[in-house]
Amino acid sequence: MVKKRRAAIAVTASSGNVFADMGLPEPEEELTKAQLASHIRQVIRRRRLTQIKAATLMGIDQPKVSALLNGRLANFSSERLMRLLTALGQDVEITIKPKPRNRAQGRISVVGGDDFGRRLPALQGSVPRDFDLEF
Repeated sequence: MVKKRRAAIAVTASSGNVFADMGLPEPEEELTKAQLASHIRQVIRRRRLTQIKAATLMGIDQPKVSALLNGRLANFSSERLMRLLTALGQDVEITIKPKPRNRAQGRISVVGGDDFGRRLPALQGSVPRDFDLEF
């Protein structure tokens, strides 16, 4: 029996942002929203909230919670996601500081809990642990 030789599968290294790799418009915003939504998802899971209870706490309706938990983020801005985090009792801290001299541009980072990197399985391997965004 002769084995067929499989064709090599082309592999492309990630840029560090899966949304940029997919060619989506505003990939930095999309990654930031995904990270914030992941934090919301984790808080809801950790507190064992139902979608209805989470909706009540966040001041939105249950279908919006469902959309959020399922990654449908088109109707959510980063600002709105940050407000939802505060409604869930989370502090959101924005720190502005000069960029290092060795970097040409500033970046946006969403940094969270100690195991945050495990919470984005679809993005695993595509983004660094602290999710730096270059502009």
